[in-house]
Amino acid sequence: QVQLVESGGGSVPAGGSLRLSCTASGRTFSSYGMSWFRQAPGKTREFVAAITGSGGVKYYADSVKGRFTTARDNAKNTVYLQMNTLKPEDTAVYSCAARRGRYSSSQYDQDNWGQGTQVTVSS
Repeated sequence: QVQLVESGGGSVPAGGSLRLSCTASGRTFSSYGMSWFRQAPGKTREFVAAITGSGGVKYYADSVKGRFTTARDNAKNTVYLQMNTLKPEDTAVYSCAARRGRYSSSQYDQDNWGQGTQVTVSS
């Protein structure tokens, strides 16, 4: 089990950038696939991005491909989500999630969740 804490959310105008961080407790961080999800008001939670334990493979939702980048620093037990060219439709609560072993884009496969951080993009 890992405990996850996100940071880096905020409010930006359209076209702006933000970087989210998710720091995990524990000594086995590299054994977890990490994912990012988001949930906008009145909508279901959706997958955003994922990265393998080694950081060698990354996967993105079509809606963010080319604009968002995920990376991890296993020495710091931290995964990042760099969000560029933000759009108003990116406004949501963003959460990181951990899954022991292979990452998954399904929210139902995750083992641990962070508390979420709000991202608001104004037009």
